Amino acid sequence: MSERQRTAGRTARRVRAGEDYPAWLLRAALSIPSVSGQELPLAGFLAEQMTGLGFDAHVDEVGNVHGVIGPSTGPTVMLLGHIDTVPGQVPVCQVGDLLYGRGSVDAKGSIVTMICAAARERQVRVHVVGAVGEEVAGSRGAGHVMATVPRPAAVVIGEPSGWDGVCLGYKGRTGLGYEMRQPPLHTSSPEPTAVERAARFAHEVQGYLRGLSPEQDPVAFGVAAGTLTRLHGDLARAEAFLTCRVPPGFDFAALESFARGLPHTRIWVDERVPGVTRPRADPVVSQLRAAIAAQGARPTLKRKAGTSDMNTLDPWGVPMAAYGPGDAHLDHTTDEHISLSELYRAIDVLALALPRLSRQLAAAPPEDLAAPAARDRERTRPPGLALTVPASAGRAPHARPDPLEA
Repeated sequence: MSERQRTAGRTARRVRAGEDYPAWLLRAALSIPSVSGQELPLAGFLAEQMTGLGFDAHVDEVGNVHGVIGPSTGPTVMLLGHIDTVPGQVPVCQVGDLLYGRGSVDAKGSIVTMICAAARERQVRVHVVGAVGEEVAGSRGAGHVMATVPRPAAVVIGEPSGWDGVCLGYKGRTGLGYEMRQPPLHTSSPEPTAVERAARFAHEVQGYLRGLSPEQDPVAFGVAAGTLTRLHGDLARAEAFLTCRVPPGFDFAALESFARGLPHTRIWVDERVPGVTRPRADPVVSQLRAAIAAQGARPTLKRKAGTSDMNTLDPWGVPMAAYGPGDAHLDHTTDEHISLSELYRAIDVLALALPRLSRQLAAAPPEDLAAPAARDRERTRPPGLALTVPASAGRAPHARPDPLEA
């Protein structure tokens, strides 16, 4: 008997043993470190587990793990979550209903939810993807999927929304790097030092972004905000880096023009990721809401200040939303943990939504499904947010934030 067959047999026995399998699978996944760039051991483990559950599974050339299950006919629903985590150790342990570990919320809980829900609902063609590189600039895993995998009929992004929540959108992102080199000055000189210029650059960019909207809450969905993540230097040389979260329709070129108008030696940009939002009527949103309501809860709709692989896959133009168990406020923290009862509820919701979504997709012409998303991208652009903002002005207003935002 091959090792693959033995793995399949062990997995099948765990599934037959009852509801403990999802908790076991999540504990095992948490015990395999998968910081961005080091996801291969976890990808291999998940491929073995999906094989045992009846998926056709493999790991692709960039390290994404894929599992396909269900009939070859009918629309394909892609469930894509990321398997990489930020650095930092959170000891894997269970305290009552709570399971601790790095990635329990962001986002190994979501990928386990997707695997278990797809394995339960075998009458739907489901393509599960555990993507690499979501926590770092570039979203290499999701980008590779979009470039190499046929476009599915719909996508669910695995991110923590809470079992009774659905995420309709995410802000976009860009990163601005700054370097200043100049002759060293005496500390008594009235001229600014290199590190003072770097600090001033960060302040000016943050002010520019704040000036684009009358709303001052930096996490509001219609507001652009910059966070200084790195600053170091001395009298003669300094560097700074800002991560900027921006709403749909944001003018990246105007921001870069403003930045380059400030004193600098070098300015660089790591990525330009547009914000994305979907309407309540999106089929994925609608079916997830209905499945949550069927479990006796009132669905909560959210738009988030972060960025996800939903931004990367948005150009596909298919129905899409983000869903997964866990409290997003615990992302990246030293207290990251998830409620196992919430994990099971999320599996129930997704397993109920999948066949309903598949039937809706099969019954509607593709253009009817894609059109609402395309219309919504134009309709939900914050009023007054110009696609071209004069760099010299820097004061194009946004609308007040949407009441759905997280």
